[in-house]
Amino acid sequence: MVNRKPLRALVVDDDPSWQQILSEILTDQGMAVDVAGSLDAAVACLRAAPHRLAVVDLSLGREDHRNQDGLAVLDALRRHDPGCTALLLSGYATVELAVSALTEYGAFTCLRKESFRRSDFRQVLRQALASAPSAASETRAAATPGDQPAARQAAPPDAAADQARPELTAAPARQALVVEDDAGWGSILSELLGEAGFSVDLCRSYGEALGYLRRGVYTLAVVDLRLASSLAPDDNFDGLRLLGAIRKAGAPAIVVSGSALPNHVERAYAEHGIVAFLEKRAFGREAFRRAVAEATRLPGAEEGALTARELEVLGLLRQGLTNKEIAAALVISDNTVKRHLKAIFLKLDANTRAAAVAKAISLGLVHR
Repeated sequence: MVNRKPLRALVVDDDPSWQQILSEILTDQGMAVDVAGSLDAAVACLRAAPHRLAVVDLSLGREDHRNQDGLAVLDALRRHDPGCTALLLSGYATVELAVSALTEYGAFTCLRKESFRRSDFRQVLRQALASAPSAASETRAAATPGDQPAARQAAPPDAAADQARPELTAAPARQALVVEDDAGWGSILSELLGEAGFSVDLCRSYGEALGYLRRGVYTLAVVDLRLASSLAPDDNFDGLRLLGAIRKAGAPAIVVSGSALPNHVERAYAEHGIVAFLEKRAFGREAFRRAVAEATRLPGAEEGALTARELEVLGLLRQGLTNKEIAAALVISDNTVKRHLKAIFLKLDANTRAAAVAKAISLGLVHR
């Protein structure tokens, strides 16, 4: 019987508490762990032995939050240990720095310390270990922003796991759906949409996204073309197929994808009427903001603008029909009727059926 040596992992962080929590999780995964607290120590570890995985903090200066030695560690990984898959875990990375680290330095993903969850981290580890060494890190870019003030201290691991994001306690009126199977990119897109005043539902797969579309009403959808699939994990474009369902639901769509084959881009625009197609490797905050602004200015996306189906429901509501009768008349389910009514109440700023009808009459959407 051949005894296989355990895979080696490298933790590069200057905070002892993070060193401990990350080492424990990696050890539980059956890996042998090396720990470094500085750039020099990390380079020494890389030269001493090859590693399958590295978890790197951006800032390695305990008192200097502007320190970015983590980027130098990522660069050293490419030079000294090209088969190692890197994960960036930081409390100080801005959107631009995170995207640069992931697209230029080849990290697999980027997670923020403030929203650290052990279960999520273990899932990312499984994905990273299942990916091909080195090559995957160049093709699968992901990012998580950390636009935090320089003086803000990252929460300790155990405390951060239970903290709720305070800015999410009051949900904005506009709802966005993000369909992205990479934790890093899902986080960066959710963060930017939150800044733009959206409440975000985040999902990872085609089937999960369909469920969200049937249960909710969205002002905007942001979709990756390449999604996780149990049938074809390495060669699927479920996001392209999903764009049809999004358009049918009446939501404008923006594509943010690592795959930008000309025929896919053309299909996305011609067949599904997307607002913008942004490539991950050239992703920029301002370009994304402009695309979001354009999408939410489109007819049907403005506050109070009802879709054709919602107008049908409103007309039947004006006639005094019940939910069950409306469902039968439109050949849809009761739950779908409830979903449309929820959207109508939101867009017309009404709390009751009578108030919605009265508002619709005043706006000329239905006749008396």
